[in-house]
Formats: sequence, structure tokens, C-alpha cells
Amino acid sequence: MVSIHKGITTQENLKGGRPVEISEASTLAFPFTAPDADNAKFPMNEPLALIGGANLLEGMGDTGTGPDIIKQIIAEGTGMKAVGVRVEEGVDFNATLANIIGAAGPKTGIHAFKDAPSELGLTPRLYLAPGFTSQRVDGNRNPVVTELLGMASKRRGMILADGQNTTKEAALQSREDWGSERIYMIDPGVKVYRNGATLVKPASATVAGVTLRVDKKFGPNHSPSNHEIYGITGTARPIEFYDGDPDTEADYLTRNQIATIIRDGGFRLWGNETCWTEPLNKFFPVVRVHDIIMDSIEKAHRSFRDKPFSTQLLVDIAETVNGFLRILRARGWTLGYEVWIDPALNTVETWLNGDLFVSYDSEAPAPLQRLIFQFNRNTGYYAELAKDAIGKVASLA
Repeated sequence: MVSIHKGITTQENLKGGRPVEISEASTLAFPFTAPDADNAKFPMNEPLALIGGANLLEGMGDTGTGPDIIKQIIAEGTGMKAVGVRVEEGVDFNATLANIIGAAGPKTGIHAFKDAPSELGLTPRLYLAPGFTSQRVDGNRNPVVTELLGMASKRRGMILADGQNTTKEAALQSREDWGSERIYMIDPGVKVYRNGATLVKPASATVAGVTLRVDKKFGPNHSPSNHEIYGITGTARPIEFYDGDPDTEADYLTRNQIATIIRDGGFRLWGNETCWTEPLNKFFPVVRVHDIIMDSIEKAHRSFRDKPFSTQLLVDIAETVNGFLRILRARGWTLGYEVWIDPALNTVETWLNGDLFVSYDSEAPAPLQRLIFQFNRNTGYYAELAKDAIGKVASLA
């Protein structure tokens, strides 16, 4: 029964594209040990919101991997937003490694990251586990990276994995364990100064800090490569580098999709490539930008779910995607874009079934990682010199 009201009433019809919020790309996720931590503040096997800087060290104690991870990240000149999971330190490395991996059923160890979106409102994008991603266990590839890879692939995340931190050949051995654009590997470790002593630590936490700094200042479309590293005193082993020389260790590593650290006007992260097998997904920043695009567009269309088909609905969806991609192109995050509804995919049958296919394309710019100058000899300039000299001598007569 329709209610009739005498007088004037206005009904608001919401039409048009919707604003799209850029999906968060800089939230970290890492497991850590901290035997002396305050159990009330850092309970075991629960996702913990770690947001801030040096304040995060309060109550954590001085032992375990947790304090070092936080110190390395914030030493790069930025705060952080992270999901941390504290695990118990075992009687030996293998026991601790098992605690880091945890179990999917009770969601312990790194599996606790899965509850972060619902419990904390945080969605991790950059996964790392300093101290536990560099080892090949029993001659096999690293089990922590293996477990994280399934998670990162489903949730459009990237893994910052450490190499074995021994030799370039060992780093390549670890690299050959993987063929995923979701893994960005770094070798060797870094030297840091702590309490009057120089210590070697995994590089992944430092690289996470550099990435956060670059994200904040420039955006995730910029590679963290070739940016200075602030918080280290050196590398675990010297990395030979010389621009233009392909026979250096730095070139060996980057040629094999392993990022490293060079000394060239300060210590710098060096390497753009993931452990890719698909060439289109080889660049770390390109994969991240494409992840952001897909994630942001999906989230922006939540309000369109379950609405009845109409011309206006299709126009609103198309304009929402168009508007977002227009902004990214203006910011330099993409080179171009197009949005369309493909008639081959959208038929009477698909629409009767409630299915709508919206197609769009875009492309994030690749980083310039190889600049080639061509120097050409031109002896013809001697003729110009002779002509100029003869003219000047003649003027003296």
C-alpha cells in the first residue's frame, strides 16, 4: 500500500560514478619473537596493530627479532603501519621456525595475519619474516616463504625475502627456488650498530623501511631501488659495483632477479625485479600498482552489489572505473587506460544469471633501469678547427 502525503516531498536519487579510494599498499606484516615482552601488550599468536615509530618498542624487551625489525624499519626515516604476530621462541631454530609458520586451523604464527582485516581493519601488503626466510631447510626451499606465498598470492601481497647471506652463488640457489612475481629477494644482509657493537642483520626489514619511505614521498609507482639506505653501517659482505661493468657481483645478482645493496653515493638498494617467470610481471613497482588498481576498483563497487540491472547502473559502474583511472594517469601511476563492456562476454544469458563483465585496461610505467648513452667520434670537427684557426691567423695580417 502506497502512503500518500499531502504536500511536497523530495526523494534523492543517487546516480553517477562513485569516488574510488586508493587501496592501502604500505601495510606490513611480520612475525617476530620477543621473549621478554609484556604478555598483556604482546600476546602470543594474535594479530597486533603496530602503528607508529619508537613507541612500538615499549614493553617489547631487548631480545628476540621484534626489537631489531622495528629499529631497522624506523631507522629509514619513517613510521610504520604493520600487523605483527608474536610467537614463542623455541628450544632451537627449528622449533622457532615451526612456531613462525604456525598452523592454518587455529590460525597461529603467520596464519594469524588472516584475521587482521576483520579484527584490526588492516590488510597487509608487504610480508616479511626477518631471520626466517633466508634458510634452505634440508636442502629444500624456505618453508616460511612457501607458506607466505599462498597468502600473498590470494591477497595481492608482496614478500620481502632474504637470500642466504653467504655468497652470490648461494643467493642464486635460493632465487631458483621461486618463480613468482610475489617475491622480492634481497642479498646480502646489512650491518647495524647496536650498543657499541656492529651486528649483521637480515636486510628485509631495512628494505621494508626504504619502501615505506619511498611510498610516502613518491608513491608505490616509484621503485625503492636506487634510494639511499639511512640506517646501516655496511653490508654483510662487500658488493662490487661499477656502472657499465657487467662482471661485478651487483650485476650478477640483479641480472638474476636478486636485489642487493651497493655503495654509490651512500648505500643504496639496487634492483627492481621480482623472482618472476612471467616477463610482464617482473618489476616490483609495476606489480604493486596493478594490485592497487584491481583492489581499489573492487572495493569501490561494493555499493553496486545486488542492485537491479539498468542502463544507469552500467553507466555508473563504467564512470566509476573511468574516473579512478583518469586520476591515476594524471598522477603518473599509469600510462593510459580504457573501459568497455564486451558484448561477447555480456549476453542475455549472462545478465539473466546476474553476471556483468566490465573490462578495462591500464599499464603502470616500468622503471628506467638501463640507460644507454651512445658516444660517437666525429673527426670532422678538426676541419672546423682548421677553418677557424686559418681565419683568425689571416685576420692578424
